[in-house]
Amino acid sequence: MVFNPDFPKSDVQETAENPLLTYLQSQHPDVLATVAQSASSEIKEIISRNVQGLVGVLPSDHFDVQITTNRENLAGLLASAMMTGYFLRQMEQRMHLEENLSRTHSIDPN
Repeated sequence: MVFNPDFPKSDVQETAENPLLTYLQSQHPDVLATVAQSASSEIKEIISRNVQGLVGVLPSDHFDVQITTNRENLAGLLASAMMTGYFLRQMEQRMHLEENLSRTHSIDPN
């Protein structure tokens, strides 16, 4: 899943008031794809479960689920998923750093 830079172009005033959105729109699609692909499968799974928990999940083979919301609530859901992703990525990097540090400490310098 990659950010669609053309998503909010229908509301020019909102785009002008949102510097993050303006920044994202100015990025080359390859940059956005690279960033999106850098998330590990573990992070993607946690975000998926988080979003499913927020909107609810019913088995698609037994239910025809449709979710209706307004723009503000959808924006809040997207912001929550993005912040969760950033947080999880930082924690994953911290975990790897701590693992590497513990390995270097366990190596006998003699």
